[in-house]
Amino acid sequence: MSVEKTVLDMWAALSARDWEGLKSHLAEDCIYLDVPVGPTAAAKGPDDIVKRLKIGLEPLASYENFTGLLVVDGENAMYEHHEEWHWSTGESAVLRFVTVHRVENGKISLWKDYWDMSALANHAPPSWLEDFASADMSWMYDASGVV
Repeated sequence: MSVEKTVLDMWAALSARDWEGLKSHLAEDCIYLDVPVGPTAAAKGPDDIVKRLKIGLEPLASYENFTGLLVVDGENAMYEHHEEWHWSTGESAVLRFVTVHRVENGKISLWKDYWDMSALANHAPPSWLEDFASADMSWMYDASGVV
């Protein structure tokens, strides 16, 4: 499978919140790093990455990823895209991302999201940060010095 297809198929699964489909595109030792949060709050492995993603995405009334520019250089890909988040309380946010992926043997082995955290914090419902603070954090992996 090509790097481009692996990346786009993974994002299609995430957009559909197809957690098992998403995991099928991740290497067993894949590291997910939400760059604004920092390397001490990374996640490693498909199960923990999904736990991490569910904290933000599962409570949403709707979520969709919109494709953009994808540039591939060997096993590395840079993907410019945006997401739309909608809460059942009426709030919504458009989050613009540049994501870096490394794809090895048809699986994503590194996933780094670069985005503006204030774009979310300024539009999320007041309970959003409280909900995040009380979430299961068993997924946390310190990727300092690794990524």
